[in-house]
Amino acid sequence: MIALSFASCGGEEAATAETIKADLTEKEAELKILAAEVKALEADLAKIEPPKADVRTLVTTEKIGRKDFARYVDIQGSVQSDNVFYTSSEAGGRLLGFTLEEGNRVTKGQLIGSVDMEGVSKQIAELQTALELAQMTYERQKRLWDQNIGSEMQYLQVKNQKERLEKSIETVRFQLTKSKIYATATGEITRTMVKSGDVISPGMPLFEVLNLSRVQVHAEVPENYLGSVKKGQTVKVTFPALEKETTAKITLIGQKVNPANRTFKVEIDMPNSGNLKPNLLATISLKDFEKKDVVVLPSELVQQEVSGKSYVFVQDEGAKGLIAKKIYVTIEEAYQGGMYISEGLTGDEIFILKGSRDLKDGELIEVK
Repeated sequence: MIALSFASCGGEEAATAETIKADLTEKEAELKILAAEVKALEADLAKIEPPKADVRTLVTTEKIGRKDFARYVDIQGSVQSDNVFYTSSEAGGRLLGFTLEEGNRVTKGQLIGSVDMEGVSKQIAELQTALELAQMTYERQKRLWDQNIGSEMQYLQVKNQKERLEKSIETVRFQLTKSKIYATATGEITRTMVKSGDVISPGMPLFEVLNLSRVQVHAEVPENYLGSVKKGQTVKVTFPALEKETTAKITLIGQKVNPANRTFKVEIDMPNSGNLKPNLLATISLKDFEKKDVVVLPSELVQQEVSGKSYVFVQDEGAKGLIAKKIYVTIEEAYQGGMYISEGLTGDEIFILKGSRDLKDGELIEVK
């Protein structure tokens, strides 16, 4: 019975192995059929929808090259004018014919009024009468002296009296010519001190004239820019209220530093077309850094990693065509959207502009 039991178990194991082999052969045959069907389906799909080529990111590029880089500092200033003039009279008396008002324009040499010289005219008449008497006395004394009658002293006294009166009349007549008052400068009247009918004295200011044909822009510059500012240096001057920008040269640099705010004075003399008024605000742009023939990139091309390292993408050649190449750079200075790159670039690169934000190093690109 034991021998029969062993024989029976061995038969079952043998039957099971044969069954598995048979099933394996059947499945392999089915797999070959499925593989053939898959290939046939792939072939049919390829006819209907061709396989896609390598995906490329569309970008724009530009060769920027090298140029000069400059950085400026803006200093607040204001318009001033040193061309202030005063007109006065050389003679005293009552002012006549003066009708100027603030805002009127005058030109140099223009007759603007006169002084009543009635007293001087009367003085001349009195001196003229005295001179006539002195002339008669002199002529009589001279005739006597020519006949050797009378003393020499009498003759000289009479002669001196006549000549003294002649000089006096000449002096008073010269004063009479000072009755006319003329403007001493061309410009606009900004203030009047008198009106017609007032009694004035010699040298007394009558009105103030401001000539704005040339003005000065004054600014107080921090002392740390002392080494960057030179006389004759060209600067950019902006007038925000007028939306006007121009260039001019520095004409004066102060010789001392203000101890209160640690600044020094800078003055720029410039012509005026008429819009520049005293105390108008101005902005002076001073160049405090400059580097010649360097790589300067727009700030939007430079990206940063989380670590803080800066990089740009440039066009390069890969095995399958154009690719984006990532280059790390060193930013030395930046000003108004431009960055001076001191390390990492030569200036011969072709930079990727649009599309650079989504690129990866080595990614295939297509240039539009």
